[in-house]
Amino acid sequence: MADPDKVGKDWQTDELDAIVEDYFDMLTAEIEGRPYVKLHHNRSLADRIGRTHRSVEFKHMNISAALRELGMPTIHGYKPKQNLQNALFEAIERYLSRQPFAAMVDRNVGFGVAEAASLFEEAPPPLQIRNVPRPEGLERLVRKFDPTERDFRNRALGKAGEALVVDFERRRLEQAERRDLARKVRWVAQEDGDGAGYDVLSFNTAGRERLIEVKTTRGTHTRPFFLTRNERALAAERPEHFRIFRLYEFSKAPRLFKLKPPLENAVILEAETYRVSFG
Repeated sequence: MADPDKVGKDWQTDELDAIVEDYFDMLTAEIEGRPYVKLHHNRSLADRIGRTHRSVEFKHMNISAALRELGMPTIHGYKPKQNLQNALFEAIERYLSRQPFAAMVDRNVGFGVAEAASLFEEAPPPLQIRNVPRPEGLERLVRKFDPTERDFRNRALGKAGEALVVDFERRRLEQAERRDLARKVRWVAQEDGDGAGYDVLSFNTAGRERLIEVKTTRGTHTRPFFLTRNERALAAERPEHFRIFRLYEFSKAPRLFKLKPPLENAVILEAETYRVSFG
């Protein structure tokens, strides 16, 4: 039963730690395909900490909003809602610092991946300029658990995405009765190594080359990704051929959107690192 003394009051550290742990328990079950009932979790937690059902539900949606900024998966049905308190960011930071959740998500690359034939294509997210900076606590959380860096360093995830696109392109051409072109599709990054500026060589049905750079994430469609100088140069040199295939929600059923040059019309490009030399 809800404690009337807590109505309208900020959540305390122990309460935030409890609901963050509860959220990740449900999220882990969802990722692993294990059944669970949100209502049961809600009632149990509400009774334990003395908060209302609605208050617990809203805080779960606050956690979804924070995880979306991290580019992490979120619980289906808990739509992200803002109005976040810095103490919640600290609770998420404590959890992620002591629990291997991010590592578990990144390790299970093949889990839940759909057949290439069912790879669903959507429109790219609209370009949005952030007018209000992130709260300080959220900015610190994003820097500490940088999802873009995790994706970049996760070679197994990158290779799984590239393999899916190779298969998808071959199936697409075969279904278009261009088996001759399907046989010519090459996994360039695997066969020749990195450095070409793209991962997959494919074709349209007229035989025109498609130079595909694959960017894969387990996060949402708005998670940032890295673009190398070589990839950006190729996009400028061969804009009619170069395409970025962005695969997202890879832990569930992979989805796809495509970006074509000029990339500046679709995304915000920011310098991230510097090359250091001695002359």
